Amino acid sequence: MARRTRALAAFGALSLLAVGCSAAATSSQDNVPAHGRPAVAPAARALLTQAKLIERAQARRDATAARWGLDEAPLEPPEPPAVKARIATEPVFSRGDDPKLPIAISRVPTDRKIVFLTLDDGYEKDPEFLRMTKELHIPYSAFLSDYLAKDGKGYGYFRTAQQQGNGVHNHTLHHPYLPGLSTGEQRKEICGQQENLTREMGRTPRLFRPPYGDYTRETLQIAASCGIDVVPLWAEEFFPDHIDYSRGDGRLHPGDIILSHFRGREDWQATMPDLLRNVLRTATEQGFAVARLEDYV
Repeated sequence: MARRTRALAAFGALSLLAVGCSAAATSSQDNVPAHGRPAVAPAARALLTQAKLIERAQARRDATAARWGLDEAPLEPPEPPAVKARIATEPVFSRGDDPKLPIAISRVPTDRKIVFLTLDDGYEKDPEFLRMTKELHIPYSAFLSDYLAKDGKGYGYFRTAQQQGNGVHNHTLHHPYLPGLSTGEQRKEICGQQENLTREMGRTPRLFRPPYGDYTRETLQIAASCGIDVVPLWAEEFFPDHIDYSRGDGRLHPGDIILSHFRGREDWQATMPDLLRNVLRTATEQGFAVARLEDYV
C-alpha cells in the first residue's frame, strides 16, 4: 500500500493547493461571474488535472501489478544521478591495491532505497519474463555464459532484453572455476566471451562476473586487458521461494546487488515470473525500488 498511499497523498496535496489557488484568485469580486459561482483560475485547473493524471497513472500501475500476481505495484526508482558516484573495490574483495584492476563490489555506494537485479548464466529463456519486466518497467542486468546463452533460441532472446533497456554482460564461455585454470585458459574464457558478446550484442561489456564469485589477481588483470572495468558480485541471492542474505539482519540495504539466475521449472519447480514476484514483493515490503545497475556504475 506504500505507493498507493503516496499517490493519494500527492493527489490530496495538489487538490488542496488548487483550492487555495482558486480561493486566492476569486478573493476579488471582479473574479466572480454573473451566476455567482467562483471561477477556477487556470493555475488551479492545471493542478487539478495533474492530480487526476497521477491518480490514473497509479491505477494503471496497480492494475498491471495485479495481472502479474502482485498485491501492489513495485516502487519506482528515482531518476539516475547525472554524474555517477565514485566506486571503489570493497576491502573483502581486494586482490591488491592496483588502480588498473577492475573494481569489485557487492553494492553501489548510495543512500537511495534502491537495489539492483542481476541474473546469471542464460539457460532459461522465458518469454513471459521478458513481458513481465517490460510491463512493470523492471530493469535487470544479465551476465551470460556462452554455452548456455546460445543454446535453444540463442542470443536473440538477450538482444530483445537489451533492446528493452537491460544490460548484457560477461560471465565466461563455459562457467569454469577460474582460479583453477592457466593464464591462457582464463584469457580464452573471459576475452573469448567479450568477443562473442561484442559480435552478438553489438557492444563490448564493461562488467564481468566470475563464475561462483571466485577469481584471482591474475583473473582481474586478464579481465582488464579485454575491456572490463567493474566486477559486480552480490549481497543477496534470490530464489522463487526464499532468499539467501549475506548479512545477519536479513534485510536489503541501499545499493545492494541482487543475484539470481535464468532458470525455470527444471531447476526450481517454479518460473522466472515466480522469481521476479519474490524479488518485487520483498523489495516493496522493505521500501525499495529496483534500479538499473548500469546507471550507477
